[in-house]
Parts: sequence; structure tokens; C-alpha cells
Amino acid sequence: MNQEKKTSWLLLTYKVPADPSKFRVAIWRRIRSLGAVYLQNSICVLPTTTEHQRQFRMIQADIDRAGGEAVIFETLALDAKQEERVVAYFKHDRDQDYEEFLDKCGDYKKEIEKEVKADHYTFAEVKENDEDLKKLKNWLERIKVLDFYGAPARATAEQRLAECEELLEAYANEVFEREQNAKGEPLEKPSPAKRTATKRPAAKKKPANEPKKGR
Repeated sequence: MNQEKKTSWLLLTYKVPADPSKFRVAIWRRIRSLGAVYLQNSICVLPTTTEHQRQFRMIQADIDRAGGEAVIFETLALDAKQEERVVAYFKHDRDQDYEEFLDKCGDYKKEIEKEVKADHYTFAEVKENDEDLKKLKNWLERIKVLDFYGAPARATAEQRLAECEELLEAYANEVFEREQNAKGEPLEKPSPAKRTATKRPAAKKKPANEPKKGR
């Protein structure tokens, strides 16, 4: 009889010296940056992968060197209900990241809409907004790397980024069209036919033996 495969997690439990407090904060930040969730104070989990094992071992070594204690376990949930609860923690944390990302997308769209409303179309604005869009893309990719279980807000975040890309493309196209039609555009060169028509005819050369006309 085939049993449904259960999710395996790495569980890190640790204790660090009270001082300096900045070390406790640094450890907490490192663990959270991996996408781990805390079940309780100083007890956190990550999905079991080779990379997560490596990261947890590095953190464990740093805690040991600082005079603290850390232990790593590989564990399974007791039943499906417990597993769903832990997965919900991961999704909740990533949804918070996506919500913050969506706020920034809203700010980005407002910025371009403000330039359009002010009839301000410049290449400098295109460059600036292009850089901001790249930052949004990189930010979303970082969130998705830590989205181990497909948080609900992920699809909305991807759609909102696509809308920002379309908005910038429309704005850039308008800037391009206006630059092409600007008064400072170089004058169009005359066609070859027109250039030929405006040339002065060359003078005819007299034959060397042609007799001179009398007075």
C-alpha cells in the first residue's frame, strides 16, 4: 500500500548569550532571510534541502563559536493537520512579503501616471523608471525563491508587475514618438532626384581648333 509522502523539515533550536544583543538580532535576521519560520522563540524550521542543511550548519557553527548552543533535527509532522499548519506559517510570511511588494508596485504606477498627467515626457524619466522596474523585478524574484509552498498572493504580485511593465512600455513609446516629432529633429535630406534638379549645368568646353569669330 502506497503511503502519501510527507514533507520533511529541518528544525533548528538554539540558545545564544544574552550579550551582545546585536548577535541575537544578527542570527535572527540570517534565519529569517532564509525563509525559515519560527514555531517558538529560538525554534525554527525550513524544508529539507541540501542548501538549507548547509545554511543551518553554518549558523550552528557561528552560535557555537559565540558560546551558545544549537541543535539541528530532520523531522516530520505527526499528521496531515500538523503539516498543513506549518505550511500555513510559510505561506503567511510570504504573503506579507508580497503585500509589501504590491504596495511598491502601486507607488510605481502612481509615479508614471503623475508624469503622464503633467505631460512630462522625457528620456531621463524613462531611464529612472526603468531602473525602478528592475528593482521591482529583482525583489519579486527574491520573494519567489523563498516561497516554498506557493503563497496565495504570488499570482497577484506577478500580474501587478506585468502591469507595471506595460505601463512603462507605453510611456517609453510616447517619449520616443514625441522625440521623433520634435522641432529639433534634423531636416530630411532631399531625394537624389531633387538634388540633381538643383545642380547648375556644367559649361561646355570649346574645341581647341574652333575658328575665332570675326568682329
